[in-house]
Parts: sequence; C-alpha cells; structure tokens
Amino acid sequence: MSHETDAAARGEPSTGSAALPATQRSLAPDLARGFMLLVIATVHAHLFRDVTGGGGFSLDGPLDVAATALMALFGENRGYPMFAALFGYGLAQIHLRRRAEGREWPWVRRLLRRRGRWLVVIGLAHTALLFYGDIIAVYGLIALLFTAFLRMSDRRLLAHAFAWLAAGSLCYAVVSELLFSAAESTAGAGDLTWLTDMAMRLAILPGFLPLMLVISVFPFLVGVWAARRRLLDEPERHLPLLRRVAVWGVGTAVVGGVPQALVNLAVWDAGPVTAAAVFWVHLITGYAGGFGYAAVIALIAVRLNRRPDERRGPVVGALAATGQRSMTCYLMQSVAWAVVVPPYALGIGPALGDAQAVALGIGVWLATVVIADAMRRAGFRRGPAEWFLRRMTYGRPSAPAGAG
Repeated sequence: MSHETDAAARGEPSTGSAALPATQRSLAPDLARGFMLLVIATVHAHLFRDVTGGGGFSLDGPLDVAATALMALFGENRGYPMFAALFGYGLAQIHLRRRAEGREWPWVRRLLRRRGRWLVVIGLAHTALLFYGDIIAVYGLIALLFTAFLRMSDRRLLAHAFAWLAAGSLCYAVVSELLFSAAESTAGAGDLTWLTDMAMRLAILPGFLPLMLVISVFPFLVGVWAARRRLLDEPERHLPLLRRVAVWGVGTAVVGGVPQALVNLAVWDAGPVTAAAVFWVHLITGYAGGFGYAAVIALIAVRLNRRPDERRGPVVGALAATGQRSMTCYLMQSVAWAVVVPPYALGIGPALGDAQAVALGIGVWLATVVIADAMRRAGFRRGPAEWFLRRMTYGRPSAPAGAG
C-alpha cells in the first residue's frame, strides 16, 4: 500500500492534494502579501525606535516628523488587517479547492486544523527565539477555533465578523493602551540579556495571543467572504467594488489616522481615556485601510494580468516571489530585528531617528525581497518555512507509482 493510500485509509491528509504550481497562482494575493511585509517591516522598525528609545519618538527635524506622521496615517494598524484578511482568503481557498476535489468536510477540517496546530508550533518557536510580536501562532489559533466558520452562510459569517469588530477592537484599544504605557515606562533597560528577553517574551504570550486574536477574527472572516467571490483571483470581474473599496478604504484610513498622528507628534497631549478612544478610531479605520490596500493591489494586478509573464518586469516577479514565501520573509525580518535592535546585540534602536528607523525597515524588507527572488530564480518553489508547514500538514510525499 502506498503512503498516500495508507494516509487516506486513516483519514489523514496526503500530498495527493498538491499545491497550485507557481504559473497557476493568482498574482494579486502574492503581490498583496509582498507589499504587506513592507508595511509590517517599517511599522516594526519605527515602533522599536519608540520603545527602545525610552522617550517616545525622536521627532528630531522635519524628516522624523514626516516619517512619524506617515506611519500613523498609512502604516500602523493598516498592515496586519490586510495580513489577517489574506490568511482568511488563503484558508478559504484551501477549503474550496479541496471540496471541489470531492473531499468530505471531516477530511478538510482535519487538514485545516492540522495546519493550524503547526502554525501555533512555529509561532511559539518564533516567540521564544526571536520576536515578541508573533502573529503566526495567532493565525494558527484562528485556524483551530474558527474552521467551522468556513461553512457558514454569508449572512451569518458577516454578522459574526462585525460582532468581533465591535467587541474585539474596543477591548484591544483599552488593554493595549494600558500595556503600551507600562512598556514605555520600563523601556531602555540596559541589563537585558538574551535569556531574560526570551523569558519576558514567553511571559507576555498568554496575554498577547488572545489580545491579538480578538482583533484578527474580523479581517479573517472578511477574507473568507472575499475568497468565496474570488475577489483577488478574478479581480477583473469585480472592478466597481474594488475601486470603491480602494478609494473609501484608503481615504478612511488616512482621515482616521489624523488624531493618532497628532498624538504621536506630541501636538495633542491626550489623557488616558481620550488616548484610548483615539487609538480605537485609529484601529477601526485601519481595517478599512488594510482592505483598501488589498483592493488597490488587485486593481494593479488587473493591468499586469494583461501582460505576458515575461513582460511584467523583475520588480513584479520579485514582489510575487516574496508573497509566495511570506512566512519565510516574515521570519527573516525577525532575525534582522534580533541582530540589530536588542541591547545585548547591536542595540542600535535608541540611536536611530524616526526617519532612520523607517529606512531601516525598508532596507530589511528589500533584503528579504532579494532573497525570495533568488529562491525563485534558483528553482525553489517555496521558502523553508512554507516547505516545513506543508510537510507537517500533508506528510511526506508519496512515492512514484511502481517505486520500491
């Protein structure tokens, strides 16, 4: 009996359900993931400067002021909603594809939950070894807890989504404002070591995971809804909707980011309650911005799809390669932060100005783009993290017929 037949007999996923070849992948989701990693890199680098500096943003000159304002308007709380929506989109794609293959729901559910468990494992290792702000484990928990939502009707799905939007965003705004203030008051400790840093990361994890989960469910469910309509796979069929989402989403994010920008620029000295309210507005409008960014990229993909692959240019190919290897590139960013930010490593965070920190984030992202494109050119269809997750989800590839 072959490995695949044996796995099927046990009701387990097998590699018989192959991933789509790169030539058959939709361009828009990969471009969106590649761009999203730029937003995440710049936001992380900017916030590292804020926290490790011990005195907030530097605001030392017009470049720093401009960088901090732009991050509030276009970056902070605008990148991760798109990431969460893309995760929901991808998980729904797996569900729809496997059901189209004739797989029964219990088989698909086991597949998705097994994927979720390994995402949690990867995320916990990521937290322990590298970075306190992991989101991989958060998405793993969502895959474990919300798999049944993939079978809901659109009406029920969106009702749950907006309920999570209302309750989750308010909870996150209040709690995170309190936690961030406490983190700022204790920042800049010079006696931090790698071991104590790891202990702190693991200690805050039980509070961090549910906090991130409550604000990720809404965009995740919206991503599931979008996948059912193939908004990113077939953007040319949804141009009016995508144009509205692009204009209103990005516009809403910019307007809603103005109060937070004034707080970050020290123009507005908001009290604790007002600061939490301002952050809540920033968070809510950030969802609109994330969806708007995805819509903008889908509209760009419509134009690019009209060209042959060889005429899309090296930049598009490199960005798509980054999106195809988004988890690997995300983890590579964390390796960079672990080298340059902590005081027990290079410790350059406090020495950077706000604009320099954003430039560092862009540089780290560009390095991951170059590496991802090199993987593509070398013939590697996936990054190491994607390869590992797929192997753990589906198991070892089955042997060719007649082998052995």
